[in-house]
Amino acid sequence: MNHSPLNIRLSRLSCLLLLAVSASHAFAASEEIQVYMDEMNAPGAFGLDIHSNYVARGNRTPDYPGAQAPGKVFRLTPELSVGLTPTLDLGAYLLTSVGPGGMTSIDGEKLRLKFIAPKAAEQAYFWGANLEVGRVAHRLDENSWNAQLKGIIGYRTARWTMAANPNIDWKISGPVAGPAMLGMDSKLAYKTDAGYEVGAESYNGFGQIKHLGHLNQQSQTLFGVIDTDIHGWDVNLGVGRGLTPASDRWVLKAIVSVPLKSL
Repeated sequence: MNHSPLNIRLSRLSCLLLLAVSASHAFAASEEIQVYMDEMNAPGAFGLDIHSNYVARGNRTPDYPGAQAPGKVFRLTPELSVGLTPTLDLGAYLLTSVGPGGMTSIDGEKLRLKFIAPKAAEQAYFWGANLEVGRVAHRLDENSWNAQLKGIIGYRTARWTMAANPNIDWKISGPVAGPAMLGMDSKLAYKTDAGYEVGAESYNGFGQIKHLGHLNQQSQTLFGVIDTDIHGWDVNLGVGRGLTPASDRWVLKAIVSVPLKSL
């Protein structure tokens, strides 16, 4: 474990960010802003990830009657997961938020099943897929039941990590027509001599699969991120900048992975 002064400062920074986000009483953006890679729980082992994000500056106008506008909204999403086999991992999310007026709400639940193909210990590349199904409140989506299929492709060396997640989102049930949407999330990170990683994450919407294009009308957000290990807890911190008029302008995010013992 690296206990350098820089790692201690990063520990303090993560705590300050989480406290600042909580104190602001505002939730927003997607419930999890994360690029999926090849991390898996061992069979029978449990994990707990705490996803949080805050749209410091974003759209304050609802997209439809009863919708929650993302600006000045804070989201906190605990994710409990368990390893089923060496290649399958099951997870469950509880979506919660705090709006600009300070109202706390439970926004829905989701289940996911993650698959990572078997690979040798020295193998640099990895691939897999993640299927997610969930029910959300009307304030998040006009259609209550939705699904997402996420591809997972990556390459890791001693210094560099590269990963991409092509995403297909579609409606399962609800009153509003919901065409399938395509997106792409990606990550590039470099491991420093101090042991932590610095890099960039990109989250991009491409629009309807049948009518791709007009990227300036879709959400495009670029994050500067730091990944580190703090006493066995993995921490991902990021500051995001929206690149199009359809994007939230500034977003803060934090993911804290709490290791849990096997039952």
